[in-house]
Amino acid sequence: MECSENSILKAFKNKILYRPRAGQSKSKDSTLIFWVLIASIFDRQALKPYLNAVRHTLNAALCVQNFSSQVVERHNKPEIEVRTSKELLLNPVIISRNEKERVLIEGSINSVRVSIAIKQSDEIEKLLCRKFTRFMMTRAEDFVILRRKPVPGYDISFLITNFHTEQMSKAKLVDFVITFMDEIDKEISEMRLAVNSRARQCAEEFLKAFD
Repeated sequence: MECSENSILKAFKNKILYRPRAGQSKSKDSTLIFWVLIASIFDRQALKPYLNAVRHTLNAALCVQNFSSQVVERHNKPEIEVRTSKELLLNPVIISRNEKERVLIEGSINSVRVSIAIKQSDEIEKLLCRKFTRFMMTRAEDFVILRRKPVPGYDISFLITNFHTEQMSKAKLVDFVITFMDEIDKEISEMRLAVNSRARQCAEEFLKAFD
């Protein structure tokens, strides 16, 4: 289903979002789901300027090239990681949407490191975010540019070197990071909604014993 305001309103009116059981009337759950989805639409719209700023900054930072190490002969290491030559490092850029949601972009002559702080408004989102990012980082080799350990103060980090830009399209690499930022917020919100719904069902079943 297309994720637009009109489609969600239509789905709600057609009872797709909430189907009460036989003999039951509509409860507050339908209204809750409706307003959560509406809020997510406007939140995703508000996210666009933030993602556009990250996209333009990444496009500028990914002007990397092959550069041999100045310390070890015939070696080529990401300068943003080894930090042996300060003149090869660019000034880091922080793009912040709010105090909890920000991106750190660190550039150098042959590599760029992107660190993302994901929005975590409560303990449930913190737990979901930690589990989600840990799951991904244990499979970092499948994502190629994902670091196994994030930069301190951030939840997940990517490392893009000149070898990546030579083997893959720079535009596709930027699209991957932007899509990841867009989708992870939606995934965590959906998981939180599922957890809350499950907890409510468990509480209702438990309280039935006291009726």
